[in-house]
Amino acid sequence: MADVAHQIAERIPINLVINGVRRTLDLMPWTTLLDALRDHLELTGTKKGCDHGQCGACTVLVDGRRVNSCLTLAVMKDGAEITTVEGLAKDGALHPLQQAFIDQDAFQCGYCTPGQICSAAGLLAEGHAKDADDIRELMSGNLCRCGAYPNIVAAIQQAMGRP
Repeated sequence: MADVAHQIAERIPINLVINGVRRTLDLMPWTTLLDALRDHLELTGTKKGCDHGQCGACTVLVDGRRVNSCLTLAVMKDGAEITTVEGLAKDGALHPLQQAFIDQDAFQCGYCTPGQICSAAGLLAEGHAKDADDIRELMSGNLCRCGAYPNIVAAIQQAMGRP
């Protein structure tokens, strides 16, 4: 029995491509993707909100899809491409969503903003949102305690090129 417990406690090497950079981490099997990003890679843009997958503050893109990183074990994503809010800007230029959030004043305290922006990037890539109602529905997993929802929707519409 002790051998089984010892094996479980062993660190597991995983390879991830984080914001375009290949990284190898040795993690305990229960390390969440959120904790790997924040605690092991010091990418603190991704926020820990509820730690139960209900608020969306921890949303990142995994192979282009929106994922709550607090509910995802890092070892489950071995070999995946992870994009955090830090990885959205390219060549010193903000991602269109980052610029739209600034233009539309789509944040107040800013705590949820990285998750909102990553979720919105996934939403744009999915291509299902046609109007403000679609945006509200498809962003419903991302909460904003400050209530900046109208500005968040406006920012996403701006990035979509729609009024």
